[in-house]
Amino acid sequence: MTRIDVIDNHGQFTHLEQRALRDMGVDVSLRDNTTPPEEIDADGIVLSGGPDMDDIGNCPEYLDLDVPVLGICLGMQLIADELGGRVGGGEYGGYADVTVDILDEDDPLLGSLYPETRVWASHADEVKEVPPGFERTATSDVCGVEAMSNTDESIYGVQWHPEVAHTEEGEEVFENFLSVCDKQSVARQ
Repeated sequence: MTRIDVIDNHGQFTHLEQRALRDMGVDVSLRDNTTPPEEIDADGIVLSGGPDMDDIGNCPEYLDLDVPVLGICLGMQLIADELGGRVGGGEYGGYADVTVDILDEDDPLLGSLYPETRVWASHADEVKEVPPGFERTATSDVCGVEAMSNTDESIYGVQWHPEVAHTEEGEEVFENFLSVCDKQSVARQ
């Protein structure tokens, strides 16, 4: 069975990420972001959302664990920030229901949602420029980078919250990430 660790960056929806994966039959644990990287033994990692880029604990080190990573909201922003992208304040601000245009119908994480989906997202901060090696995979009229992927490294990020009921196809995002984790786990064996 595939094992996923959800890294808690103190977001208000983090427990819902764990629950969504558990309800899909995934062996999932919620881990504090101060957990030493050597204690992470998972087939994939979800970096949760959270309120503060200054409180990301060991998350930068988890990016070096050679397992697929899905960053959600702050999780995506910290990936961009750590790997050479740029993060800044959003013009739109707080939470809202947003229509997101999926740009790559072949993307392993979001391609199945092509051409668009409705999501629940906060845009207080957002990725302004994707890091080297990443592609912008979704956009909206309020945010230029709603999602990004580095398929070579199996690192993905979404600005929105797939774990909340307001996001129409959130479970499918988790299913697609689980598929990426399963494929990489089999390839490593």
